[in-house]
Amino acid sequence: MKNFLSIAFVAILFVLCLTNCAKDEDLVQDFSVENTDTPATGAALGQRTCSADDVYQRMLATDPQFQQNRAQIEHFTQDYLASSPVGDRAVKTIPVVVHVVWKTSQQNISDAQVLSQMTVLTNDFRRLNADKVNTPAAFLPFAADAEVEFCLAKQDPAGNATTGIERRQTTVSSFSDNDAMKYYSQGGLNAWDASKYLNLWVCNMGGGILGYAQFPGGNPATDGVVITYTAFGTTGTAQAPFDKGRTATHEVGHWLNLFHIWGDDGNGCNGSDQVADTPNQGPENYSCPSFPHVSCSNGPNGDMFMDYMDYTDDACMNLYTQGQKTRMNALFASGGARYSLLSSPGCQPPSGGGGGCGTPSGLNATSITSSSATLNWGTVGGATAYNLQHKPTTGQNWTTVSNLSGTSYNLTGLNAATSYDFKVQAVCGGSTGSFSSPVSFTTQSSGGGGGGGCTDNYESNNTKSTAKIIPVNTAITAKIGTATDKDWFYFNNTSTKRNIRINLTNLPFDYDVYLYRGNTMVGYSENPDTENEEIVFNTSVVGTYYVKVVGYNGAYSNSLCYTLQASISNSQFKLSGGARPSGKVVSER
Repeated sequence: MKNFLSIAFVAILFVLCLTNCAKDEDLVQDFSVENTDTPATGAALGQRTCSADDVYQRMLATDPQFQQNRAQIEHFTQDYLASSPVGDRAVKTIPVVVHVVWKTSQQNISDAQVLSQMTVLTNDFRRLNADKVNTPAAFLPFAADAEVEFCLAKQDPAGNATTGIERRQTTVSSFSDNDAMKYYSQGGLNAWDASKYLNLWVCNMGGGILGYAQFPGGNPATDGVVITYTAFGTTGTAQAPFDKGRTATHEVGHWLNLFHIWGDDGNGCNGSDQVADTPNQGPENYSCPSFPHVSCSNGPNGDMFMDYMDYTDDACMNLYTQGQKTRMNALFASGGARYSLLSSPGCQPPSGGGGGCGTPSGLNATSITSSSATLNWGTVGGATAYNLQHKPTTGQNWTTVSNLSGTSYNLTGLNAATSYDFKVQAVCGGSTGSFSSPVSFTTQSSGGGGGGGCTDNYESNNTKSTAKIIPVNTAITAKIGTATDKDWFYFNNTSTKRNIRINLTNLPFDYDVYLYRGNTMVGYSENPDTENEEIVFNTSVVGTYYVKVVGYNGAYSNSLCYTLQASISNSQFKLSGGARPSGKVVSER
């Protein structure tokens, strides 16, 4: 694993990296920019190469604050990592404006192609991508839901309704990496307010350039990501091997302060991407290597070449890591370089005046039993009714309940111990808004501690010193009874059954679970909403282990229990089917 550098060395690293490749473009081998209307062919788009020297030299020369800004951002990031190793839990939704700059009709990509790219971005950053099944088992414990989503803007900087896509026919045959496409006066389109939107330009890039990104800390007028029209989205003009939308995923990673996974030091084996859980590796990887691909003595698992920040083909990429997630999250902490995006109104239609309906927020489920739940959401201004859709999480088809007059609905006829999703849409007279993002909840088990008659036999156990012993390989029920309640338990593994798995299920609200050995946290699970939590800790150390259960943001129920089971085994545990390793899943030998 890579060690974090000292802050002083980080500043030096930034000067070197900014000079050589920090604002990296994805390029093919020939970097000479040609003035041509002809798109690069699939054969020409065969390999990514970093050639960012000119870009960052220009930024350093034209923006004397850039180097200072970068050092400040890195210092802030390192402080965040030191104080918040678990990372942020909230899902961040980033408004996106796509500026399509085109000369020929082929370059004027369709709305469908734009939407396909938006889908890829959200799926990749939320680890909803179908090809996540290709992540090698050795790297699954590190794969992360980065909890970042993207929406096409519905409101422009002036407060007017928008589709989030703007277009301009230009007389420029092709663009280089000189940011011309970001200025109307140079044949492009001006950036929208970078404090409120991710600006994404799509145009014809000369010389086979796939795209490039501006790291946080640069000129707001050029802040954003540029992608050539033949490497954007998954349909239309997208060409293999860059037709899966991963060029944008890679470049948005840079926009969110991620470096190349190999540390930009060629074969040196000494570079760092400032992320602890990405293996040290030699140079960048191309095409799609076979696993394991060992370099820099990083066996047996070798390079994490399927990480989005390597240079492999689109079809080979499939993950961000927990460490990369935490590094990105630092930008959204109070005082962080991208913090202002969290309060952007860009994803909401303008209120009144033909802006359409807003999107309901604040979705949650209460009064959860084994067969019913009350679904709640916030009021949308101008709404005359609401439409609700629900389904089992594993199901394919949504059931619709239309024209609800209030902001809650009692859903009945549910199956016990089952996870459900629901989403809500506002109706404003003759128009409807967008459905909200789905929210999940899990019904109580039919014979468990839920259903309103639950008693907690383990109180008081609010501190580690008052932890109560629990049996292993046996489900117990307890409850978080108040907003300040914390539940502590302990158990022992044995010399013949050392490996540990913790399961927290039947959650009435968003609860999280942590595993400690002594005073050291060795595992955690922090899935959103009422998703089940799971920790796997395969260890050789025999002793006393402590489990802490808390309600996220003070969530609690004084009537509904959760279910907890601490299991031990002589064989190593794996994550249960469908479980997401949101926290630390460790094999300690």
